[in-house]
Amino acid sequence: MTDFEKHEYTLRLGSVAPDFEAETTVGKIKFHEWLGNSWGILFSHPGDFTPVCTTELGEVARRADDWDKRNTKVIGISANGLEEHYQWVKDINEFGGKVAGPTDVKYPIISDPDRKISYRYDMLDYQDATNRDGKGLPFTIRTVFIVDPKKIIRFKADYPAVAGRNFDEIVRVLDAIQLGDKHRIATPVNWKKGDDVIVHASVTAEEAKTLFPEHTTHFPYLRTTPLKV
Repeated sequence: MTDFEKHEYTLRLGSVAPDFEAETTVGKIKFHEWLGNSWGILFSHPGDFTPVCTTELGEVARRADDWDKRNTKVIGISANGLEEHYQWVKDINEFGGKVAGPTDVKYPIISDPDRKISYRYDMLDYQDATNRDGKGLPFTIRTVFIVDPKKIIRFKADYPAVAGRNFDEIVRVLDAIQLGDKHRIATPVNWKKGDDVIVHASVTAEEAKTLFPEHTTHFPYLRTTPLKV
């Protein structure tokens, strides 16, 4: 059994995102320092020059305004080296421009050929025996972390290698977390920005009258309200 296969899952929601130094397509970074006071999205992809990942990284680039509006930095990672990253970015931009509109990948992509960072973040594929390199080392799966400005992990999702991510959903979750931090609310099923929200259970009935004067009490434990932001 390899060290990778012995690894136990350790990161949870509420864990501090491990800091690291890495070579990226925009230079060497220290993760926590690079994040600064921003939110962060760290997302892995199984490998460069792969079809699903090519569509995903282009979409992340085209959403640059979405990330800026939410004070969020994005950073990718895979088990490839920098030269492969540089060449692949050309393909991503070309394909995106043909199919989905102007695409310009400017965010950093981490080089992690030895899997040290992927190992610390539990991004490696333990299930699919075919998702390995020529040395038998596992590639990364499609993992997404949302990290807040305090460097706390607030969201984590794993997608299998065959399933492309839905970045509409990732933006939706980011909005829900940020609004929840600011307004003492939660979001209901299938919530979209602009929909009514749920008054947090910690808000007393008296507080709700002041904080959410338009709220509706459906049950003592379920109160909804419009949220003007």
